[in-house]
Amino acid sequence: MEINVTINGKSETRTVENRKLLVDFIRSDLDLTGTHIGCDTTSCGACTVLVDGVPMKSCTMFAVQANGKDITTVEGLKQNGTLHPIQAAFKEEHGLQCGFCTPGMMLVGSVLLEENPSPTDDEVRWAISGNLCRCTGYMNIVKSIQTAAAAMGEN
Repeated sequence: MEINVTINGKSETRTVENRKLLVDFIRSDLDLTGTHIGCDTTSCGACTVLVDGVPMKSCTMFAVQANGKDITTVEGLKQNGTLHPIQAAFKEEHGLQCGFCTPGMMLVGSVLLEENPSPTDDEVRWAISGNLCRCTGYMNIVKSIQTAAAAMGEN
């Protein structure tokens, strides 16, 4: 089936099998490897992307379901060569260790900050609760999102 998606601001038209997962389409067909494949059961959130601005776990969505949609991957957060405040904050606050969960955490965090520019620690923890990190105690992830909130509030 032929699909057309806008991914990170760029229109892409491709022919895909009906059974191809969105995560595989993003990684294999579009060569955007920031979206990770973790569990294939929606448990870990490593494959999280934004579909029309809503965080979605791309391991349980077919590429054909994304037809006509606007998709943002972690690569799309960076604009005009400048890191998104959440990307800069994860770097500054050491919000990652192995980095496997980081793309999903950043995307979920960016949506949280659009909806709530000044979240409490508990609100951050609730927002990221669908994303698992196997390396950290989440402290620096929460701190990173809070640092991004402060930076975005200054702009």
